[in-house]
Amino acid sequence: MDASAHELAVEELYVEHRVALQRFLIRMLRCEEAAAEVMQEAYLKLLRLAPRYGIRDPRAYLFQVAANAACDRLSREKRQDGLVDGGTTVENVICPKPNAEATAMGRQRLQILADAVDDLPPRCREVFLMSRLDGLGNSEIAQRLGISRNMVEKHIIKAMLRCRQRLKAVEE
Repeated sequence: MDASAHELAVEELYVEHRVALQRFLIRMLRCEEAAAEVMQEAYLKLLRLAPRYGIRDPRAYLFQVAANAACDRLSREKRQDGLVDGGTTVENVICPKPNAEATAMGRQRLQILADAVDDLPPRCREVFLMSRLDGLGNSEIAQRLGISRNMVEKHIIKAMLRCRQRLKAVEE
């Protein structure tokens, strides 16, 4: 991608997600002025960083660059203040917000798991959901459904294996 095409793509991405990005940064930094400055910094970084390969999720990439810039700003501010509560140095403080890439990946994994659970046989799905969503114990599930505890365990194992296989297939 040549420089002018890259600049145009960055500008379109920035304009399309400006409002959401601004809200994200205001929540993160708790200051509109700081959020505006970090947005400009992120925009400039995106212009300088011409990726050598295609970006799978440009929105996630934009939010990741902005989140990194916000974390850098927070670190600089903490360093200027000296120490964080209780003498902990800034280098030991982790940015409290998950980055956009991790959020996008988490949503993708959740969808894969939801699809895997939907594809389970009805009884297996029912047992698995009672266990994982309702938080019921194996004995209580067995009693409610009129099946053995051993059968409940088999259904849960089957469901867990199916979920693990689906995730592994996507990762490969």
